[in-house]
Amino acid sequence: MIEVYIPNNNLKERKYIVDLFFNKFLDLEYVIKIGSKDYEIVLKNSKKIIIKDAFFNNFPDDLEYLKLENIPKYVIYTENQFMPEEDIPIVYGDENLTVNKDEIYCGIDIFASSFFMLTRWEEYVNRERDSHDRFPSEASLSFKNKFLNRPIVNEYIEMLKKMLISLDSSLDFKTHSYKFILTHDIDHLYAWDSFMKFILNLARDLIRRTSLKNFFNSIAYYAKVKLKIKNDPYDTYGYIMDLSESIGVKSYFFFMAEGLTSYDNHYSSSSDSAKKIISNILSRGHYLGIHPTYNAYNNMDQFRKERDELEKNFKTKIAFGREHYLRFELPTTWQIWNDNNILWDSTLNYDVDGFRCGICYEYNVFNILTQESLQLKEKPLIVMDANNIDKLTPIEMEDHIKELIRKVEKYHGEFVFLWHNSSFNTAKWQKYKSVYENIITYHNREGKR
Repeated sequence: MIEVYIPNNNLKERKYIVDLFFNKFLDLEYVIKIGSKDYEIVLKNSKKIIIKDAFFNNFPDDLEYLKLENIPKYVIYTENQFMPEEDIPIVYGDENLTVNKDEIYCGIDIFASSFFMLTRWEEYVNRERDSHDRFPSEASLSFKNKFLNRPIVNEYIEMLKKMLISLDSSLDFKTHSYKFILTHDIDHLYAWDSFMKFILNLARDLIRRTSLKNFFNSIAYYAKVKLKIKNDPYDTYGYIMDLSESIGVKSYFFFMAEGLTSYDNHYSSSSDSAKKIISNILSRGHYLGIHPTYNAYNNMDQFRKERDELEKNFKTKIAFGREHYLRFELPTTWQIWNDNNILWDSTLNYDVDGFRCGICYEYNVFNILTQESLQLKEKPLIVMDANNIDKLTPIEMEDHIKELIRKVEKYHGEFVFLWHNSSFNTAKWQKYKSVYENIITYHNREGKR
């Protein structure tokens, strides 16, 4: 059995990240022992890897590390024989690497660096927020240092794996499989479920979009919907499921309950129209989850009320979902989801696509204040449709998504993709509809793995 020696401080944090690496990510039998200056990994053949402790030893008291000044101002990039990319960013540690036949010394503190990315403690100590009280992408270390588009925790995992193999080629590691996870946040059931909504849409065409073409197209579209020649622009549930089933994938649809703000209450989960949609989704074997309303991300009572409402009206267990507007408060949001027995969340993405948590594997989250590993898992969101529509052309958007898919495939991770039911048929979205269809085809290409 592998022995992992760790220093005698910040034990809960150290045990959490070591367990993620050795148990969840690599699936190696190991035992933790206390009492070392750095992290020492002793293999069954007595060969050893020493990982420099470049962070936690500086803060011997519990939670002492949780200060803004402990986030590095910048990261350096280095090259070595074990990394899976051309270079690798160092959040904590240095470039030193010494290799001989019985021992490897690594100056990159891959454990503290990964703990920083996975727990998101950066967002607790950095109080910058946008107009929706969200931690902004541009405030993050990964954005500032240009590695938001890299799953650096996966890179650290591979680096450790290669070091281990170099000392013991008999080690057998966990096999990860690439997964394509299609998710759809249902903010609105229909675009025109009332005449007043249609009138407001026309006003937007004239005032906000200043487009007579869209104005007359909307009138024609509305007439066809009323004549039952066409579906409502947001009635894309069957279309989405058809595409998903064509590649052997089931979609996840995240629905909203009754909320408290103007950002919510666009439909009722108890309505006949909602129940009809839900029945169709369940009958086809797709999945239902929760899309908590605007103020539920840090309100336990509101979250529980909404969870209970959806389970009652949909007659199914709610076990996963994503926060509305991607609102997230550390560690409150994760703790609320955990305490309501939700299996996984997929909120963590910014207004810029990429790897907010630095990883494309699901993982058990950690409450930095209670110092507890939770049962809740995070499936980090990699791409969201709305992040790109005003920034990229359809061709650029498609190339951008494919590039991120290839990165996730390389590490056999989970590509979590959000495309709203409303992002297909409106004037704003019609030219991007082919992007979604082409990504479905791209996922299903020969030899993709």
